[in-house]
Amino acid sequence: MIGIKATVPLEIILAAGLRPVDLNHLFITSNSPGKLVTQAETAGFSHNICAWIKGIYSTVINHGIREVIAVTGGDCSNTIALGEVLERRGVRVIPFEYPLDRSRETLQAQMESLRKELSTTWHEIEGMGSRLESIRAKLKRLDQLTYAKNVVTGLENHQFLVSSSDFNGNPDLFEKDLEQFLAKVQDRTPRTDEIRLGYLGVPPIFTQFYEFIESLDARVVFNEVQRQFSMPFGQVDIVEQYLQYTYPYDIGTRLRDIKEAINGRQLDGLIHYTQTFCYRQIYDIVLREVIPIPILTLEGDRPGPVDGRTALRIETFVEMLRARKGELV
Repeated sequence: MIGIKATVPLEIILAAGLRPVDLNHLFITSNSPGKLVTQAETAGFSHNICAWIKGIYSTVINHGIREVIAVTGGDCSNTIALGEVLERRGVRVIPFEYPLDRSRETLQAQMESLRKELSTTWHEIEGMGSRLESIRAKLKRLDQLTYAKNVVTGLENHQFLVSSSDFNGNPDLFEKDLEQFLAKVQDRTPRTDEIRLGYLGVPPIFTQFYEFIESLDARVVFNEVQRQFSMPFGQVDIVEQYLQYTYPYDIGTRLRDIKEAINGRQLDGLIHYTQTFCYRQIYDIVLREVIPIPILTLEGDRPGPVDGRTALRIETFVEMLRARKGELV
């Protein structure tokens, strides 16, 4: 078992015979994620450190995870320090970096370094890439059923796409569950939600988020970053695949992806989630300058249900979109 702090080339990990575990998912789906945050604060992490970092630290310690791949470029700015703390706790930390300039040569060198660290071959990696492509094609189908056929909820879309970051540690079982789900939803009556939303940013730390939105006769039909986890780029070589992955690089590529979704999925509005104390909050400035439809920016701190203030803001935003849509019609 090897922990991953953010999306990395899964093909290399799986080809090496290791079981990838997305530490974010392990943390937020635990019985008591709030206690994990408190545990890290007791260990010395300050209040104004991102709750995800604190939760991941406690998750690694509590689960006895001995190896972690830390994305030291293209993800969270606190990852380097977290990695050094974990090393002092006896965890082997393997760095992986996405190049800011999107250099193919630099990214390939990073992959080669990871390949050597994990003791596998490019032949095995390419074979695993072909294996995963069949699963990713099914995830693309699930996404299409969400926005084109309207038979998949925003929560279901989120759950499958976010889990594609590690395929729940078992690609074969993941694919089986996915196939069963796709077969089940084929006969559903299409949803007729009045308001179609896009969700931008990292997955929410809130619980009951998607369910609350759907109680308002609205639905998320575009989960930006979760969709990127699923690598929806088709048949490309492994280096190109992780160059097309938008999240670690400049916001320009994210903006193109978001604009395509606005038009292709007929979005009425966007919810931009930002994590408290995260530098990516600054991107909200750019989004508001460029995106042509209304945006609601939400900030989350610690894990827990959607609070009253956030619920009221979402409800008001949906009502505004409904009124705006009526005026346009």
